[in-house]
Amino acid sequence: MSRIGKKPVPVPSGVTATINGQMVEVKGPKGQMSFELNNLVLAEMNDDGISITMREDSKPARAMWGMSRTMVENLVTGVSKGFEKKLEITGVGYRAQVQGKNLQLALGFSHDVVYPMPEGIEAACPKPTEIVITGIDKQRVGQVAAEIRKYRPPEPYKGKGIRYAGEFIVRKEGKKK
Repeated sequence: MSRIGKKPVPVPSGVTATINGQMVEVKGPKGQMSFELNNLVLAEMNDDGISITMREDSKPARAMWGMSRTMVENLVTGVSKGFEKKLEITGVGYRAQVQGKNLQLALGFSHDVVYPMPEGIEAACPKPTEIVITGIDKQRVGQVAAEIRKYRPPEPYKGKGIRYAGEFIVRKEGKKK
């Protein structure tokens, strides 16, 4: 039995959730999002929130149960609080700045890398070596952070590059004489 799937998803005040067949729509102060559930699970509104149940007890249904509950919880969290990912830039001369809807990165290449922000995702640079990506869709926030990190992933010898905040880079020893 899924321990995650058993728990109902609480709906905070200021957030409205509607279930129309297999479609779960959530509206909140930050925006609105929807998710279509798999046919193996069923969603219903209770006074303690949205509960997800299996239609039948099978292995694929159990696999979809916990995942569907987590997806609905991400919808509710996204429209109420939002999600953010922090990136840190390490290296001499490496820096970032926001110019309109674009993120301009100086990463030691012969040219600056310009990353256009997708719709619904915002970037901020509180310091030249720090990037904060925010949005209501957890998957898109993580995808944008991964794409930015991909331009210059941290290397193991000096640790230069773009890393997630709190990420530990395993360092290697250099050459010895």
